Amino acid sequence: MEATMELVNLKLYLENRCIMEENERLRKKALLLRQENQALLSHLRVTNFTSITTPPQPFTTK
Repeated sequence: MEATMELVNLKLYLENRCIMEENERLRKKALLLRQENQALLSHLRVTNFTSITTPPQPFTTK
């Protein structure tokens, strides 16, 4: 009976380790995605600000 409990405990321990490793991997991925999102938003704001503050160029044909 004690050996069975040890095996169950070991199985749960290993399962928990896998979950914790996956959680860490996902946390790092979420951080990178957040940084990428912030960079894209910053670029979008600069682009929009530039297009708002720059007067339109007249259309010319050559």
